Amino acid sequence: MVDVLNKQQRKYNMSRIRAKNTGPEIKIRKLLWSSGIRGYRIHYNLPGKPDIVFIKKKVAIFIDGCFWHKCPFCFKEPETRKEFWMKKINSNIERDKKVNETLLKDGWNVLRFWEHEVKKDPEKVIKKIIATIQ
Repeated sequence: MVDVLNKQQRKYNMSRIRAKNTGPEIKIRKLLWSSGIRGYRIHYNLPGKPDIVFIKKKVAIFIDGCFWHKCPFCFKEPETRKEFWMKKINSNIERDKKVNETLLKDGWNVLRFWEHEVKKDPEKVIKKIIATIQ
């Protein structure tokens, strides 16, 4: 199927998609801060570029977008350019697995949360993070 947007429109749409400081990521950081949790770094230089890192505790936290990382509950296949997008999304999943393996091998605890988990029950996410760092 042909893209419904022209090249300029598609380029603009794609430029609006953030890799850093997404809504769910900011929500978790604000909740950590308001819970008195300090000592984390954002976008620390580790494989996979975790969203939040507790360096001393060796905990790397990723907040994965439901579309970009193919959430088993929320994901809907794209209707246009399906082959292109599925190749991209499946490579994201493979990269996530390799990143997890690398970090675990290096002694890191890896926490991954889906975007919908943060939106639905951010307190549950915070409790899991606190339990892991303590």
